Amino acid sequence: MKRFLIIVLTCLSVLSMKAQTDSLTVSLLTCGPGQEVYNLFGHSAIRVKNEATGVDYVFNYGIFSFNTPNFVMRFCLGQTDYQLGVQYYDDFVWNYQMQGRFVHEQVLNLTEQEKLQLVAALEKNYLPENRIYRYNYFYDNCATRPRDMIERAIDGAVRYTEDMDTPQKALTYRGLVHEYTGKQPWSRFGIDLLLGSEADKPVSRRASMFVPFYLEDYFRTAQKADLQGRSNGLIAEELEITPQDESDWPAPTPLTPMRVFLLLFIIVAALTAWGIKQGRSLWGLDLLLFFVAGIAGCIIAFMVIFSEHPAVSPNYLLLLLHPLHLVFLYHIVKRVKKLQRSPYLVANAVVILLFLAFWALIPQKFPIEIVPLALILLVRSISNIVLSYRKA
Repeated sequence: MKRFLIIVLTCLSVLSMKAQTDSLTVSLLTCGPGQEVYNLFGHSAIRVKNEATGVDYVFNYGIFSFNTPNFVMRFCLGQTDYQLGVQYYDDFVWNYQMQGRFVHEQVLNLTEQEKLQLVAALEKNYLPENRIYRYNYFYDNCATRPRDMIERAIDGAVRYTEDMDTPQKALTYRGLVHEYTGKQPWSRFGIDLLLGSEADKPVSRRASMFVPFYLEDYFRTAQKADLQGRSNGLIAEELEITPQDESDWPAPTPLTPMRVFLLLFIIVAALTAWGIKQGRSLWGLDLLLFFVAGIAGCIIAFMVIFSEHPAVSPNYLLLLLHPLHLVFLYHIVKRVKKLQRSPYLVANAVVILLFLAFWALIPQKFPIEIVPLALILLVRSISNIVLSYRKA
């Protein structure tokens, strides 16, 4: 009788586990872009739903806090720590719905064993000692983590319909960033200033999956091959949970970087022409312009030297914006005030002319807004040369 009860209880336990496993679904969630610079590229997460137990959770690798000590500094240095968070599915969707951002669901076509393996791996990742990870925007983020977790849970391999590992000329990290910053021209310009020549090298399709929308697209056509060589689609079903709603979003600003810098160039050029005609040095204008250029150069140099982000170094914008503008600022102002030729400004004019002349040969794509900024510094450097020549 005792042995019979053990057998019955074991069978009932197996049947219960089978029922719970049959009702288990695991999905990839892809969320639309937002208005802030940190959510322009969307988001990815994993949904785990079990109708038998009422479980409906979202495992989210994109949790961070602006209240973290020295958050901005750590982000610039590439030392930002994100963590895996778990929240109720309804709360997750409501948050994106309130922001007017879409949520798409791709139900994964996994076996019962693969589902259990994935859920177990997620639960292990969520342990306090495992949930925090060193975030890297291009290589290890909220999209690459779910992809890797899903691929590792499969008894076999994920086969994509395209070559995922060969670098593609049409794909670069800078180009991918540009795809999703078109409505935020100032954010795009700021990112372009900090990204170096490494961001312009061709990358593979797999590398492009740091963008959640690329991950969603490649999963859509991917095949899951088992250990016996049989294959079927990785995605069993696709659902639109919430649509994208940008009706309440503010209109893009008309004051784009190009328009602002062109206007600034016109003003500086007009003042410079007037100053040359009147024999006035306008040293205060040089003090302001070269101080700002020097500060921008310090920020770029800081990123190149100290940041762990691999895509920020080398940065050839340091030919134009560099800390030497601050180092020689006193010399510049002193010479300009007395209408004396500044060797530094002569050298600066030569460097800018060479920079513009060989623009296309430099192995880095510069934002076009750099042209009016370069011309502003060039005009002011030439002004000193002309005025000092007249005085001599």
